[in-house]
Amino acid sequence: MVQQHNTPSPDRLSAIFGALADPTRRAMIATLLTGEATVQELAKPHDMSLPAISKHLKVLERAGLITRGRDAQWRPCRLQAAPLKEVADWAEHFRRFWNESFDRLDEYLKEMQKKEKKNARKK
Repeated sequence: MVQQHNTPSPDRLSAIFGALADPTRRAMIATLLTGEATVQELAKPHDMSLPAISKHLKVLERAGLITRGRDAQWRPCRLQAAPLKEVADWAEHFRRFWNESFDRLDEYLKEMQKKEKKNARKK
């Protein structure tokens, strides 16, 4: 299969999906949808140590889902939406497949209903 020009590499997708596989990291991403947040702010809703939170943030950072800045003592985390768009674009191909499959099923069911009505009239 030839890879399309705008399709992310399988390794990149694996890193993104791997980062999104954990509910803590998904919660952090959801928090960052509203804007920048510090490590402390991201850690607050989670019952885990700061080193554990830091490991989660490193996974998100390696996947390209967040960036971490430095402003004196403040280390804001920012969401990077481009990888999420890559996932959405990749998944779009499957949405088309399912829509086409449902359209074919709908046509088949309509044909079956027509045949059923036709057979019911004959009786």
